[in-house]
Amino acid sequence: MVLLTGLSGAGKSTIAQALADALAHDWGRQATVLDGDRIRQSVSPQLGFSRTDRLRHLHGMGLAAAEVARGGGIAICAAIAPYAEGRETMRRQAEAHGPFVMVHVATPLHVCEARDPKGLYARARAGLLDQFTGVSDPYETPEKPDLAIDTSGLTPGEAAVLVIRRLLFRGWLGPPHLPPLVASTSDQ
Repeated sequence: MVLLTGLSGAGKSTIAQALADALAHDWGRQATVLDGDRIRQSVSPQLGFSRTDRLRHLHGMGLAAAEVARGGGIAICAAIAPYAEGRETMRRQAEAHGPFVMVHVATPLHVCEARDPKGLYARARAGLLDQFTGVSDPYETPEKPDLAIDTSGLTPGEAAVLVIRRLLFRGWLGPPHLPPLVASTSDQ
């Protein structure tokens, strides 16, 4: 499992999709993207944003990712995952079935706020959203992520390449899938 953790607007979901696309195209491996926002909306809309609810949300995502890994697949989780406790739960769940890589998408708060694709930071600053990570709720910065990426000056594709390099370095991803050689008529 690859966990992309960071503030809202850091680029987690976009990197997750770019990574899944690269794994499919260059390695012939299908990856399942588990987006925290989508999971929350479709599977657990009853959960709020208290610490307890956030930890339950991550536990559920971790279970889903572990099932993907148990079946031999690659799960890419894009979630704020603001608490070390939740990230460690996901690590334990994943490592029972395969490798775990934590990527801290360490885009600075001011960049995330400037992006603010959903208008959430503006609403939180106006006092309209309680328990908003980075504004009125903490984000516990990972102490020892496997990789930290600041997307301020990177494209999603470039960020995905950094993740792939980490997977290759750790030996968790083999060589790229190459198309079969086709003999030309001049070789016969």
